[in-house]
Amino acid sequence: MKKKGFAFLIAAVTIGTAVGSTAALYANEDKDTQLNIAAADSADEDTDSESADESSDESVSLPTGEIEKAELADEDNTSVETVVDNTMATLVSITNTSVTNVEDWFRGGTYQIQSQSLGTGVIMGENDTELLIVTNNHVVADASEITVTFVDESSVSAKVKGTDQADDLAVVAVELSDIDSDTLSQIKIANVADSDDVRVGEQVVAIGNALGYGQSVTTGIVSALNRTITATDEGSTVTFDDLIQTDAAINPGNSGGALMNMQGEVIGINSVKAGESGVEGMGYAISMTKALPIIETLMNRETRDEVSEEDMAYLGITGQDVTSDVSQLYSLPEGVYVTAVEDGSPAAEAGITQGMIITGFDSQKVSSLDDLQNLLQYYTGGEEVTLTVSAQSGNGGYEEQEIQITLGSRGDYLKQQQ
Repeated sequence: MKKKGFAFLIAAVTIGTAVGSTAALYANEDKDTQLNIAAADSADEDTDSESADESSDESVSLPTGEIEKAELADEDNTSVETVVDNTMATLVSITNTSVTNVEDWFRGGTYQIQSQSLGTGVIMGENDTELLIVTNNHVVADASEITVTFVDESSVSAKVKGTDQADDLAVVAVELSDIDSDTLSQIKIANVADSDDVRVGEQVVAIGNALGYGQSVTTGIVSALNRTITATDEGSTVTFDDLIQTDAAINPGNSGGALMNMQGEVIGINSVKAGESGVEGMGYAISMTKALPIIETLMNRETRDEVSEEDMAYLGITGQDVTSDVSQLYSLPEGVYVTAVEDGSPAAEAGITQGMIITGFDSQKVSSLDDLQNLLQYYTGGEEVTLTVSAQSGNGGYEEQEIQITLGSRGDYLKQQQ
């Protein structure tokens, strides 16, 4: 298989802000750093990936309520203008404000860096109390505050409901009680199409918060299906598969936006874009065939608040990432390889041992230590959850099993270390 080297840019835009006391210094923290990616030509259209086949066989049902779905374009009137008129109310702009403590090597102590990254979201569901919005994981990663702006320019706070870092998907939730009645009357739920019906050459529309200027529209065609790209960022390698390639312009800030067919149905979630000089017309979207089962799982999760560091849960392990490259080279499951287990820790008491690979936490996929640490920020000591692990079997392979574990309190652990 011939591979070509490209550089890709996660398509969200980052803006630095200056707020707070004089003791804090603020600067940009670019969440969308340039990535080095090898774009691999996938199999032909008639050779679907195994994961896509499995996803398409599942019956997916996203929660709905009283908010109306967007109107579909009539088959006799499938103009870009009609698609935009019908679907713009399903799109939101997302602002992610994050704060990072940085050690000051010159004066001692620490100072804070605050940044804002801007992306897009698609309204896809509603439960009894929340509006549910789909976006990319990297749009909301490391957020200390998330703000959603609707079609009428009104803004409300939102919370991360669930994320899937490996597939770059996330669901954020907005309390319905926080949304003004006038806004509720204007927003719509997006319609979703079966990506298996998408054909190379068909016209598509991409809508997103490009460069943070607000929702904008670009058009193009489906250039290819079932694309696979491998991204390397700070030494970590991630492979995205079952992507739709399009020549519709996808720019920073479009991340999490919708790639739509000419009926106004979402066929993909815009995610990454070729960014190397001289490379144009190569944008990518996560196909809904791949995304829908993940989105359904995330939408049905409990919405949690980040807890204080003292109350935060801990496991009592040290580990190492099993990246996609390592997984393929050594036939290991992707996840966190347990290199050591602390005596008397929650992990030890639950039966976690060195050599196991943690692949899931409370029904959420774990592909790296960052995944695991981010999840623990939303759980408190004393909670009982299920860990999904893969342990080596007698034949040299790995078998998946579930282990119940009562989480420890990070505060108690820190006191023991004093």
